[in-house]
Amino acid sequence: MTKLNGAEAVVRMLQLNGVKHIFGLCGDTSLPFYDALARLDHGMDHVLARDERSAAYMADAYARVTGKVGVCEGPSGGGATYLLPGLVEANESSIAVLGITSDVSVGSRGKYPLTELDQQSLYRPLTKWNATIDRADQIPGVFRAAFRAMTTGRPGTAHICLPHDVQQHEVNEKDVWAQPGHDRFPAMRSAPDPADVSRAAQRLVAARSPVIVCGGGVVIAGACDALGELAETLRAPVCTTVSGQGSLADTHPLNAGVVGSNGGIIATRDVIAGADLVLFIGCRAGSTSTEHWRFPSADITILHIDSDPMVVGANYCTEVGMVGDALLALQSLVTEVKERIADRPADAADGARIAAQARSLKLAALEPLAASSEAPIKPERVVDALNRLLPDNAVVVADPGTPCPYFSAYFSQSRSGRYFITNRAHGALGFSMSAGIGAAFGRPDTRVVSVMGDGSFGFTAGELETIVRRKVPLLMIVLSNSVFGWIKASQKAGYDKRYFSVDFGRTDHAKVAEAYGVRAWRVEDPAQLDAVLKAAIEYGGPALVDIITQPLQDAAAPVSQWMG
Repeated sequence: MTKLNGAEAVVRMLQLNGVKHIFGLCGDTSLPFYDALARLDHGMDHVLARDERSAAYMADAYARVTGKVGVCEGPSGGGATYLLPGLVEANESSIAVLGITSDVSVGSRGKYPLTELDQQSLYRPLTKWNATIDRADQIPGVFRAAFRAMTTGRPGTAHICLPHDVQQHEVNEKDVWAQPGHDRFPAMRSAPDPADVSRAAQRLVAARSPVIVCGGGVVIAGACDALGELAETLRAPVCTTVSGQGSLADTHPLNAGVVGSNGGIIATRDVIAGADLVLFIGCRAGSTSTEHWRFPSADITILHIDSDPMVVGANYCTEVGMVGDALLALQSLVTEVKERIADRPADAADGARIAAQARSLKLAALEPLAASSEAPIKPERVVDALNRLLPDNAVVVADPGTPCPYFSAYFSQSRSGRYFITNRAHGALGFSMSAGIGAAFGRPDTRVVSVMGDGSFGFTAGELETIVRRKVPLLMIVLSNSVFGWIKASQKAGYDKRYFSVDFGRTDHAKVAEAYGVRAWRVEDPAQLDAVLKAAIEYGGPALVDIITQPLQDAAAPVSQWMG
């Protein structure tokens, strides 16, 4: 009977579950695990980060672009607390990420050892699944359960606490096996009740002006083509949440654009307001996407598809709820709708015309700002330049501060699928640079662009060393305006310009990047922007462009609370 130690069993369980990259940071209690990674032939690449938060964000974006489980790890104590923010974001975004934290030895519990922490209590309310391993023979079963939990039903995060001594105890190798199919998400898909699908199809066909609103669930499920087929059959306009971008290509004639209070504009709000039926797909219908549940209004007929039954009916009285995987649900719904489409009202609205009008009004708002030669440079000019200059398979990762509303409203991708990423579940600053690293490892043949404000840059500047050490060809763009802009703009709109503790000094981000070994440019003149961005895009290694931009409180950002 072959024996492994606990750390070796962990490595083999990750290997058997198809893991190729692990993002993490070393610590005393992780030494047996690191030694096993060093000794064994496993084919996995460990990416050393400079902060556990960064490691978790890397794993998140890696999972988003690959559809595989992202894996991050960190040590006990402070490392375990630092890893948590990234797991919370991924969990609330329905992204499968496994966080492994080492811990003090089981025999040391209660004796006040350095870094002792009740990790299971800490992670319990903030992950989908959570376990502390007390004996080495539990390792294979716990890891199988974690991968099953992360990838089935509504995808989410799992946390495993791995004590130091458990890593050194024996495990029977015959117990080390993995369930095929749990390396990707969603796994073990379930379909909604056919009777619910039939009722939903009847209501969709009978509606005169149906609108489809897509959240991140459509892209996660790989349901973009099925969505397009449904929309085209119904000739219904499609709107997306910020997280749902990519459900349809932005160039699709039925894509009306992003709705909600962050990135939505009056024209897309009007698309929702003009509907007599709204179909939510893979969308929680939360406060941002519905402008605090005003659009759609409470008296509109609501249909809802989601893999989580707790989401359906949470915020709107729902005529038909369909609980199941978005791909299977849409495929069934397309079949049912096509059987009934001849009964569609003769005076049904033309969704392509509705979507075209919304896009036209959005473009009319963008064009004069994008063409402006005023300094500081307007953020709209940056988005417009990237729309023209980036290859069509580029992945853009935006932080939730200054970049988010502009890229949500105006970034245009000609493909459906995951080409835009932002952390909208909790909106923590400091996501973009680290997530860009993870996306670059997940899609090594794709140009990945990380867009951040200077506030966010300050959270993660240390990862510039990771980027250079690992030769990550990440293009970073810093919108530099020396302010926590979202808060200052909100103080302007809602607090009579009583600005307090939101401004900070300007950093020369290009010089900081150059000090780490990153090729960098600084742009203040709008006339130079295209040439610099083109050079940075074509450069083969790590690059950063520091753009002196208009402060958010002075801008025409597409945020409803500032637009009125």
